[in-house]
Amino acid sequence: MIPVKEAEKIILSNTIDYGVATLPLEACMGKILREDLVADRDFPPYDRVTMDGIAIDYKAFASRQRTFPINGVAAAGSLQQTLSESNACMEVMTGAIMPNNVDTVIRYEDIVIEDGKATIIQEAIVDEAQNVHYKGEDRKEGDVVVKAGTRLSAAEIGVAATMGKAEIKVSNTPKTLIISSGDELVEIHEKPAAHQIRKSNVFRLKAHLKQYGIEADKAHLKDNLEEIIAQVKGFFDEYDVIILSGGVSKGKFDFIPQAMEKLGVEKLFHKIQQRPGKPFWFGKHPSNTIVFALPGNPVSSFMCMQRYILSWLAGSLGTEVNQSIKAKLANSVTFKPDLTYFMQVKTSFNADGHLMAIPVEGHGSGDLANLVDADGFLQLPQGKNDFEAGEVYPLYLYRNLIF
Repeated sequence: MIPVKEAEKIILSNTIDYGVATLPLEACMGKILREDLVADRDFPPYDRVTMDGIAIDYKAFASRQRTFPINGVAAAGSLQQTLSESNACMEVMTGAIMPNNVDTVIRYEDIVIEDGKATIIQEAIVDEAQNVHYKGEDRKEGDVVVKAGTRLSAAEIGVAATMGKAEIKVSNTPKTLIISSGDELVEIHEKPAAHQIRKSNVFRLKAHLKQYGIEADKAHLKDNLEEIIAQVKGFFDEYDVIILSGGVSKGKFDFIPQAMEKLGVEKLFHKIQQRPGKPFWFGKHPSNTIVFALPGNPVSSFMCMQRYILSWLAGSLGTEVNQSIKAKLANSVTFKPDLTYFMQVKTSFNADGHLMAIPVEGHGSGDLANLVDADGFLQLPQGKNDFEAGEVYPLYLYRNLIF
């Protein structure tokens, strides 16, 4: 067995750049940007009204004028207008371009309109240049607004749209296959016999990858060495990444490591000093196909996906690798084995705003139902038995903290 840090080092030393794809903007959510998004014009592109109301020349207000004849209306989307009389005003709508010869906007709530005139109420607070969003105030033409390597969220998609980027360059994702193994597994639409269970790992892993823009295919292997070799042999020319689930431990029917050796896959490591997920196997085929062989227990395979495969994927796609954050342990914990412990935790914020990790009791790595009670895995380091409340450790979240 090797330590967690060494396993991570080996995995990240085998990242692969799968190139660049140009995709329609609507298809880029969750993808990794491979070009800088540069402002094609100032943000905003004109002096923009930010409140519905009237626009005035502040010098008139400073000279104690409080009632202004209304000299037109400026709507969002209309050409820029001009106030011809300095003692008048113009009604303006949010988003409109500021008319010429005005510099201050007073909201409707602070005026009374009668007989074509607007009077500023006595209680109104009026500051010069208020309620105006000035041209180029946010970004200048030519500024890099979003850097290459950013994972695209709705925020970046919106920025790209306002720049006119109907298509953008993103990291090409590896063609991926997720393989379940085991004679005990049946399809999810089938009614399992007493000695069978429905497949779940492949759907859990597939759903996780989909969040990162990867649509993985699925396959299944029986617990037969020759059948495994015959079936997997053709996959190496078709897929960039193969993720197997099950058959990697020491059982009599755990044929995956043996099959990988016979298929010419170079074993880079087998077994990590961790719980759960100790039997994790990692290798590389001469065709350059990366092989992750995860334990069959659902919590183990899910944790290994979260901790290792997503880090490898980030490195391959050209974005930040370490996706962990820090959280405080809410309760003291004792863990005797000399292993790194990835403890399932629920998260919350305390009264001081600190992110707290609350241990979630389960029934081992086969307790897949326990995953829905937790939000992530807190990484407790090897070489220590007692972990005190208030200590801070890396947290690998699989659930959004907000909803």
